[in-house]
Amino acid sequence: MRFAIGDTDFLLDGQPHRVLSGAIHYFRVHPDLWADRIRKAKLMGLNTVETYVAWNAHEATPGTFDFSGGLDLGRFLDLVAAEGMHAIVRPGPYICAEWTNGGLPFWLFTDGTVGIRRDEPQFLAAVGRYLDALAPILVPRQIDAGGPIVLVQVENEYGAYGSDPVYLQKLEQMHRDVGLTVPFTSVDQPMDSMLEDGSLPSLHKTGSFGSRSTERLARLRQAQPTGPLMCSEFWDGWFDSWGEHHHTTPASASAEDLDVLLAAGGSVNIYMFHGGTNFGFTNGANDKGVYRPIATSYDYDAPLDEAGRPTEKFHAFRAVIARYAPVPDLPAAMQPGGSGRLTADAGVGDGQEARPTPAADVAVRLDRVLPLAELLPAVTAWTTHETPPTFDELGAASGFVLYRTEVDLPEGGVLTVDEEVRDRVLVRVDGRPVGVLEREHHDRAVALPPVTGLLELLVEDQGRVDYGPRIGEPKGLIGAVRVDGVELSRWTVSPLALDPLPEAAVEVLRAATTTAGETLAGPAFGIGSFDLPASGTTIDRYLALDGFRKGVVWVNGFCLGRYWSRGPQKTLAVPGPVLRAGRNEVVVFEVHAAVARTVCMCVEPELGHTEA
Repeated sequence: MRFAIGDTDFLLDGQPHRVLSGAIHYFRVHPDLWADRIRKAKLMGLNTVETYVAWNAHEATPGTFDFSGGLDLGRFLDLVAAEGMHAIVRPGPYICAEWTNGGLPFWLFTDGTVGIRRDEPQFLAAVGRYLDALAPILVPRQIDAGGPIVLVQVENEYGAYGSDPVYLQKLEQMHRDVGLTVPFTSVDQPMDSMLEDGSLPSLHKTGSFGSRSTERLARLRQAQPTGPLMCSEFWDGWFDSWGEHHHTTPASASAEDLDVLLAAGGSVNIYMFHGGTNFGFTNGANDKGVYRPIATSYDYDAPLDEAGRPTEKFHAFRAVIARYAPVPDLPAAMQPGGSGRLTADAGVGDGQEARPTPAADVAVRLDRVLPLAELLPAVTAWTTHETPPTFDELGAASGFVLYRTEVDLPEGGVLTVDEEVRDRVLVRVDGRPVGVLEREHHDRAVALPPVTGLLELLVEDQGRVDYGPRIGEPKGLIGAVRVDGVELSRWTVSPLALDPLPEAAVEVLRAATTTAGETLAGPAFGIGSFDLPASGTTIDRYLALDGFRKGVVWVNGFCLGRYWSRGPQKTLAVPGPVLRAGRNEVVVFEVHAAVARTVCMCVEPELGHTEA
């Protein structure tokens, strides 16, 4: 088959074809759930699935690529093909996506000489290596080779960042040189000069917007007089940042804008069809004068919620799409009030039962608790430094780094960081917390009590900036650390090995003595277990942490990600495949303190206050 760009339409084997696509990021969805989410996209009436490719997830270490497990892009595309659907692939190299560092590997920035997203030899050489690694996955899966891929996007919203046509030309040629033959696209907001700055005549321009479809399409047509109109990011919701409300958009308003877009003959990629989750430490951040880390949930108020269940928006969009294209019959499980489950598992029903009720919630008590200090031998590898190194100098992409030094301050003093804290520091003296420094509040100073002994700074990277000029900045303590103006030296430093949490650390926790009481003083780890019948492992759940303040959670060794009492989300998504029949285990790392020792494995989420 052939896919091409005609004077007015996309052409599939020479016939006009409308792209009806939805975004599913394979790296935000448990791989055992890919097929389920893809099939549900088809049931909404979509004929295409779109995904970014997260370069930094695949090449965490220079020259070593990982395309296994949850990063098996080839398998994801094969599942798209198995549903008879097409695929749009957006390999970047920059993707934004509210993903840490916008998808760019942190090691690109360590020596400060690489020129990012421009015509710079070191950057282009690294991109070339990345595309070479992708080629065996993408090239044989193009539509003209019998695969699902019909479009490939070059760069991502480049017009909002720069206007270097030489860079774009070289990047386009690099994509061609590895064997990609399908049409290439660009995407930018139809505002100002972004469409012109972010593209080339050889790239088909598409827009990104979520409202005012008529106006946006007119601006797109002005920038590109011929060819099919396409919104390749139709924003049907929005992402959440910690400390803000949970963003939603009315299903009726989004459906109306989608209807206007399709009535104009446009093609669309719904961003997101299914948002998924920023598992582990993968969330990004924004900094436009104030640093705002992205929340763990990437629910996005999408047609398919974080647990893969159809929302009101799913049904509203499906009704709109049905006016312009045939849609499959909807199974009972996907009808309003249905379970949202499509696969039948032996002994647990046919997927058509009603959604579980809170009666299926399971309370889990963390009956063993140990302070971080007792697990340090299992999660640290200490090195010594005269001045505090950054995360990047330590080879730490994310998570936590513990900095230690001995001090003699009989009168106490004021601790300061010369330049900036990135991103949050728990300050402790002789094991006692004395304060927190937060980048978001531009904190750089804290008062210390009298102390002769150990000063500890537990520094958390809360997410690398994913958009704008602060992409790639180092994490950690930026500048010298001083007390009353006197620089501190002789630091012992270690990243904490938390994703994955070493089995040796879990064994130490399991062997701990069961402790009484309901409170938990951090930084500390707690562990607890619960049992599930086989039927209880077939649904996605949510972990509620009422009474906890800030930290990280693992279920059966799988890192769910960060929690924070400031919200908006109060629950963490637990993919069904992570659970198992019989005994299951929860580990919580609480940085501060908790007034409870019980968490709840719930069937419904609490994502926070909603606003239209």
